[in-house]
Amino acid sequence: MAYKDILVVLDADRATRRRIETAAALAARFEAHVVGLYVTLIADSEPASPLFYPPLYDPIWRDVQETSATRAERVRQTFEDVTSRHAVSAEWRSAAGYPGDVTVSHARYADLVILGQLDPEDPRGPLLRPRPEEVALLAGRPVLVIPYVGRFDAIGRRALVGWDASREAARAIGDALPLLIQSKSVTIMSVDADKARDQGETPAADLALHLARHGVAAQVERTVSGGIGIGNTLLSRASDIEADLLVMGAYGHSRIRELLLGGATRTVLASMTLPVLMAH
Repeated sequence: MAYKDILVVLDADRATRRRIETAAALAARFEAHVVGLYVTLIADSEPASPLFYPPLYDPIWRDVQETSATRAERVRQTFEDVTSRHAVSAEWRSAAGYPGDVTVSHARYADLVILGQLDPEDPRGPLLRPRPEEVALLAGRPVLVIPYVGRFDAIGRRALVGWDASREAARAIGDALPLLIQSKSVTIMSVDADKARDQGETPAADLALHLARHGVAAQVERTVSGGIGIGNTLLSRASDIEADLLVMGAYGHSRIRELLLGGATRTVLASMTLPVLMAH
């Protein structure tokens, strides 16, 4: 079991080269084909879901129209240089439209989608780049989100799995198996175990047994969030064990509830310091 088609979504952000390096390294690791997708926003673009529609500003439109071709060419050259150095099968694609919609349409033909975390200090980010949560919800494919700061040459050597016995968490773990099988250390963490779900005396024990049948020796931990929330609890534990990958389901509750009130998905995407693989 391996990833054979990897889609990496690119832009003019300063973190793009690191994202390309990550995608190329994974492609080499799994002998996969990597597609670099560069999306240019056009003036009549509108997202399919108004839930994610960002505010539009005329100055941003002018800047995009005037510099998009130059920036795209620069990123294309970087993509070709990096993938050539890694000696992987690679393909460049450019498209115009609303970034979220375009990314979703291409993502459905990939085994793994690599996106960048939005930089909270960049007001143009939500307009010019796909939102990871949007792609995770709509694409039907696992999304690997790379933090906008930091370098991540090795991903999945030490993995932390967030488990709540939900459909979304089960989907994420299945999608992450190619990475987990190669991991040196896997920790399954159950936070604030939901008694309404039948997880047995030891939450996640059945999951550990399932992973063991795939050759993954996973440790099981159980804890409570103590008022800081599940997302922060997972990130804190990931830091403690020096994890280089967090695996979790995306939006296990009502989407409206999480968008309005927050939740583990939003917390992790806002505060992540390591790559996160999520699925819905």
